[in-house]
Amino acid sequence: MKKASKIFDKIFSAIALLIVLAAAVIVAGPRIIGWQPFEVLSGSMEPTYPVGSVIYVSKADPQSVKVNDPITFYLSDGTTVVTHRVIKIDAENQLFYTKGDANKDADAGPTPYSRLIGKPRFFIPGMGFFTSYVNTPRGRIITATALVCLVIIAFLPGLLMKIGRKESNTKADNRSKEG
Repeated sequence: MKKASKIFDKIFSAIALLIVLAAAVIVAGPRIIGWQPFEVLSGSMEPTYPVGSVIYVSKADPQSVKVNDPITFYLSDGTTVVTHRVIKIDAENQLFYTKGDANKDADAGPTPYSRLIGKPRFFIPGMGFFTSYVNTPRGRIITATALVCLVIIAFLPGLLMKIGRKESNTKADNRSKEG
């Protein structure tokens, strides 16, 4: 029975550790190589990028952009970020003309090269819902609590077994000293 419990504890600990490591790689890995994550908030690029996805965007030189490439850029307000597909390029005036895949009409005005953030490299469907929630005070508390619980669950059985072994060894030593 103890052997089965040890095996279960090791497997469970390994799975919990793998989940935490996988999450860290998915979240931090692209950032380490300079890719920026953005949440997809509207359906203008569906089905290419569904609402609730997170897209990872790498910097791109405006001259490398071609017609039909999706690009991520700032709107004229300088803060709102959009990802749409390039439908026309005016290289002489350094302008991109864009349109959302799900939109009937092209975007109202062109986008200057200077507002280009980059090109989307990959996306994770549904991850944006999670990141939006985690960025709320309640989401941070719940996420931190869940991570602490995972760590406790992963390492507590091993610690309890070590403590149990030490106590039984101490009792056995005391009995041998008394006898």
